[in-house]
Amino acid sequence: MLKSILVIAAVLLPTQVMAAPDMKFLEWLEGVRTEARANGISDSILERSLTGIEPIPRIIELDRIQPESTITFTQYIKQIVNGTREKIGREKLEEHREILEQVGQKFGVQPRFIVALWGIETNFGQFTGGFPVVSALATLAYDGRRSAYFRGELMKALQILEEGHIAPEDMKGSWAGAMGQSQFMPSSFLVYAHDHNGDGAKDIWNTLADVFASAANYLKGVGWNDDLTWGREVRLPAGFDISLASLDVVKLIDDWQQLGIRRTDGTDLPSRDIPASIILPGGPGQPAFMIYGNYRATLRWNRSHYFATAVGLLSDRIAYR
Repeated sequence: MLKSILVIAAVLLPTQVMAAPDMKFLEWLEGVRTEARANGISDSILERSLTGIEPIPRIIELDRIQPESTITFTQYIKQIVNGTREKIGREKLEEHREILEQVGQKFGVQPRFIVALWGIETNFGQFTGGFPVVSALATLAYDGRRSAYFRGELMKALQILEEGHIAPEDMKGSWAGAMGQSQFMPSSFLVYAHDHNGDGAKDIWNTLADVFASAANYLKGVGWNDDLTWGREVRLPAGFDISLASLDVVKLIDDWQQLGIRRTDGTDLPSRDIPASIILPGGPGQPAFMIYGNYRATLRWNRSHYFATAVGLLSDRIAYR
């Protein structure tokens, strides 16, 4: 394969301008092919998936950019949990109510949370990423900064293609390889993607039944309990010990009540024996939240307090709460 690529490059007309192939990348890619074959990936899938790919410079640029650190929690919530997304979320909940309720009952996840995740991750399927996943993962695996992780994800992406869930040319996603309307990395796909409509493919790109079921299956797999909500915003008493605002501090709701914590309107907290923690996503002086186990499950999806709180708040607003 390597020799044939060089021959093709050599016979190009003199008037054609072509960048020299990255020989080190081509050699590296041969190693990927060898490893993939040993993992049971067919030559057919390897040819369709790896032939002609090359590193994507834009992905390296994006990977080098540090996460935004200047946006405040209040600004983030205002941007993400906005009126438009809330309105569309309610419409989508009603439009797909039948399938969402089927999925919710099967996996034990309230539909409003499935819709909220869908809305925040991809704006209800509108923005799923246009990068070819195999090329993106190969770029990051070859780059070296997190090569072991992304090489593993690349192998899993090839396994997904081998299993026939999506065609190689249709496997699109984010620059980091998160795929489809639920934005699963290949490793998450192999564990949690679900073929809800029974057509033999776990299609998180185009089949909403599979998108919803896969999201619900993920949440169920990380400990979701549909007998509970996610949490609520609360009012802290004057002089509250900020050191208690931590995921590491868990008390029953009644214990927090005894410490002076109340609902935002000043009324008593729910009278249920539920383990809960107090968090301050925006830091001291910013909104405080009492969170339950389902919030922790959302953190398994995305390890960001901003994200997990936004999912909870949007789910409440979608349900008119």
